[in-house]
Amino acid sequence: MLEDIRDIPYLNEEDVLTLNFIRKPCAYIYRRHYRQGLRSHILEVLSPEDVDNEKNGVIIDGAKWYPRAEPLRMLRLFRTRFKDLQEAREEVERVKMIESYLGPNNFAKSEEFLVDYELNGKREILLCGLQEYIKGAILDPWDRLDDSHLTSILRRISFETFEDAEEIGDEWITEVRRKAGEFVTKIKKMILEAYHVPDLAGIGNLLLTREGDIKLVDINNISNVSFDSQVRIDDRGYPVCDKSIESLSLLEQGLLGKPLPEDDFIYRTYLDPGRMEEVKALEKEFLLAIERGTADAEISPS
Repeated sequence: MLEDIRDIPYLNEEDVLTLNFIRKPCAYIYRRHYRQGLRSHILEVLSPEDVDNEKNGVIIDGAKWYPRAEPLRMLRLFRTRFKDLQEAREEVERVKMIESYLGPNNFAKSEEFLVDYELNGKREILLCGLQEYIKGAILDPWDRLDDSHLTSILRRISFETFEDAEEIGDEWITEVRRKAGEFVTKIKKMILEAYHVPDLAGIGNLLLTREGDIKLVDINNISNVSFDSQVRIDDRGYPVCDKSIESLSLLEQGLLGKPLPEDDFIYRTYLDPGRMEEVKALEKEFLLAIERGTADAEISPS
């Protein structure tokens, strides 16, 4: 009996090549990405030539370099189980909502597709995505987001592109803050018009690029937004909607450099002190459950 890939903590290339919907012989190399979500497996789709150069090196101006193979795309295989095709299509429509509100500058474009996943003589619907690879550094809303921190992010990006961070620093920071205002406005528009919000809280879900754009890369965890007093949790027990709106408020304060508007209906609802205490307790409970689950996995037979 083969194990369901939706239940396996990690996938490697051998696991991918056994899947019935992957063409063989394969023209690409699949490598597990360092980031793995609770909701999906993430694999780099690499050129064999680039991987060969990474391993064996190339001669450039008389010196040997070992350039890291840059992904052509990111393959995402989702753990979600759908009861029928209609439910799967609704999930794809939610991703299209992200595209319509954020536009190409603020999310990692993905070609979503549904496949028949064959396992032990049965077929089930599996959602997959081929997503563009975004070069950038993680933007954590809980960081200080002052000029000093943004400069440190720029240095990380510049190291990859061999640019002089000091020369472009002030101009780049100004551009980041301007574009952050556009990003916040788009998310708020999506909340108020479509009553949905993407997951802005997960570490690594937002990247900052050399062009100063904020890019959302986790585009499949989208929460319903309601403006009553009830704190809702997702299927993993996490208050993702509340934490996403809290993240948005931190981005607005930190990157726009001004206090939150007092008359903001979204923040007035979701940043209520009593509500935030309830969210904090739910988040703590979620993290304890994750720790228990990790511990159970470590002692369970493989």
